Amino acid sequence: MTLVDTHAHIYSEDERKYPKIEKPLWPPTGKGTPEHLKEEVQKNGIHRVVIVQTSSAYRWDNRLTVDTVAANREWATGVCTLNPEDPASPDLLRRYVAESGIRGLRVFPTPGQNPGLGHAGHVKLWETAAEVGAVVCALIHLDSCDALTRMLERFPHVPTVLDHCANIGTSHGPDSEALASVLALARFPNLTAKVTMVVTGSKEAFPCRDTHGIARRIIDAFGPDRCIWGSDFPCELWIPKVTYAQHLRIFTHEMGLSATEQEAILGGTAMKLWFA
Repeated sequence: MTLVDTHAHIYSEDERKYPKIEKPLWPPTGKGTPEHLKEEVQKNGIHRVVIVQTSSAYRWDNRLTVDTVAANREWATGVCTLNPEDPASPDLLRRYVAESGIRGLRVFPTPGQNPGLGHAGHVKLWETAAEVGAVVCALIHLDSCDALTRMLERFPHVPTVLDHCANIGTSHGPDSEALASVLALARFPNLTAKVTMVVTGSKEAFPCRDTHGIARRIIDAFGPDRCIWGSDFPCELWIPKVTYAQHLRIFTHEMGLSATEQEAILGGTAMKLWFA
């Protein structure tokens, strides 16, 4: 079975080359580096990784992600994060895809004078993603499902990922209106659910059983061929209640997924989406 980690953030200890933003979210010393990621990948039998730009540490500066992907194309691709209010962003996306092996764009609702996902800058970036064949990763909360719906209606042929399943969690419940709003998005065939919410949305320690029922509803609605796994690396920062190996084990042993479901969610779907 091919294993693909679709959600890894990386950090550099070279702060001169890759300067941090003010008050960044930062992992413990020695964790989250590209070298640490390679160690986890090798220990856990991971074949490919999607590195997601760490905007909480570097904001719009994608150099660490771009450089790391460019140097490791045999096993890695990446998702950049670009400022929708910067007119230079579409050209940056074109360059990253053409020159560095980047395959995705992460978007999230912008505050201020142009709130949401639908203003001109966002639209231009989605148009550019369609042009260059990039996957759009939507990092939203539940109150932005309607905004995402409008973008999916406007761009039905752009492959899109719902990061963390709109950050739904056990506090919402398996029969909640919140979950219903996520399940309703399954009607868009170009949308894939990143079911990392099994851990991020859980209030329990490993194996996070309180979210398994919600995840089962999402997998049934989208189908395993439109669901993907990701580690939330470095777990020491983002999900310290579980290790990298435990996060993977939830999907291989604890959730009761069939072999066919595991093959799709843990690698097959991601290979088609990111590495075809």
